[in-house]
Amino acid sequence: MAKSRTVYACSACSARTPQWRGQCPACGAWNTLEPVTETATAPGRTARRTGSAAPRPVDLGAVDAEAAGAFSSGIRAVDELLGTGLVPGQAVLLGGEPGIGKSTLLLQVAGHVARSGSPEAPACVYHSGEESLGQLRGRAERLGVLDAGLAAMASTRVEDALDLIEGPHPPRLLIADSVQTLGSPQAEGLPGSPGQVRAVATELIERCKRAGCALILVGHVTKDGQLAGPKLLEHMVDTVLSLEGDRRQVFRLLRVLKNRFGPTDDMVVFHMGGRGMQVVDDPSTFFLGARDPRLSGTSIVLAADGHRPFAVEIQALVSRSYLSIPRRTALGFDANRLHLLVAVLEKRLRLNFGEVDIYAKIGGGLRMQDPGLDLGLAAALLSSFYDVPLPPGAAFWGEVDLNGQVRPVVGHEMRRRQAERLGYDPLFHHRLPDGPDKGAGVDTVATLQARLFGASSRPKK
Repeated sequence: MAKSRTVYACSACSARTPQWRGQCPACGAWNTLEPVTETATAPGRTARRTGSAAPRPVDLGAVDAEAAGAFSSGIRAVDELLGTGLVPGQAVLLGGEPGIGKSTLLLQVAGHVARSGSPEAPACVYHSGEESLGQLRGRAERLGVLDAGLAAMASTRVEDALDLIEGPHPPRLLIADSVQTLGSPQAEGLPGSPGQVRAVATELIERCKRAGCALILVGHVTKDGQLAGPKLLEHMVDTVLSLEGDRRQVFRLLRVLKNRFGPTDDMVVFHMGGRGMQVVDDPSTFFLGARDPRLSGTSIVLAADGHRPFAVEIQALVSRSYLSIPRRTALGFDANRLHLLVAVLEKRLRLNFGEVDIYAKIGGGLRMQDPGLDLGLAAALLSSFYDVPLPPGAAFWGEVDLNGQVRPVVGHEMRRRQAERLGYDPLFHHRLPDGPDKGAGVDTVATLQARLFGASSRPKK
């Protein structure tokens, strides 16, 4: 049986709210909310509007392919990340930490899409449940998109967005910022609860697909970096994007984690400035900064994140320890990777790391999980341990297993071509099984040590 519940209806404007308030959130009248008992329906099972017909199965061969044509977001790099752009009816979920730039990026996209609309039929509507219209105007002026005819609305009721979608002129793109701030009368609880998030997302996705309106949902993340709310939310949408980076740094990484219309495991690098997000066209050496190759303990690694290889700097510091238990610190990658690699170097090279502190990080504030970082990290550790700088133009990539062997990684040819284009030489990677080595191919970490420092190297006193 359907459950009954008590909601509060405004006697002035008939707006409903799940909790009693002194002031109506819709019309602003005071002491007009009165309790009303209604039957709750399941999320996504709302009553059908008058005159709307039930969907019927159709032959896919008779579907007009032009109706599914994608349109541009205004940022070519974002279009390539999504595949061909935004597809009518597509549901995109964008997550990221607070203050990372989600609203800024989406407001830029909204301004570009809005230029193809008109005041009577706006091409894009920015539905904000976090900021007022005055705040949105100030941000739009700073980003230079205010003259694009951008339409916006500030509301925490999902019914306002649904009425807009089912109106006579639905927009091509609807941005809901954020899904945790919107509430639906079809679910119990406060906005942001799992039930409310599921109900809001279900209604918006269902109506947008029916109307052919592209939808972008902004999602909050937990302290662990995972998208807040039910895991079902990631399965409901077509594309999941993640905006990452350090708020104290100027770069941002937009990664695609799921995509039904294009590639996955790809990313776009943005530079955060006063005019919003600017795409870094060639991020190959963007994260190196002004490094000095004459210093020991640094190495260049050709890392690969998706289909974009770029050079990053691995920094290591091995110093004498005065603690009973030496410290091991890693920034930018998993600390367990550092512990395993230190154990391999101790075992296979007969080095004594028991009396030294070891600190390692990826320059520029990056966070990566590429196994190809192993060889560059080993070279940086040995360089700091012996206090001998690496060859100025050397570049590394390769995975080091527990036996000290250097194994191949995904995208070897892609990394090699990028390294040669950037002028790095010599190149240290796994030894190729057939044909002449293109670069200084190595078999084990012992081979790496002999190539770099000589077989009889000893740490300086």
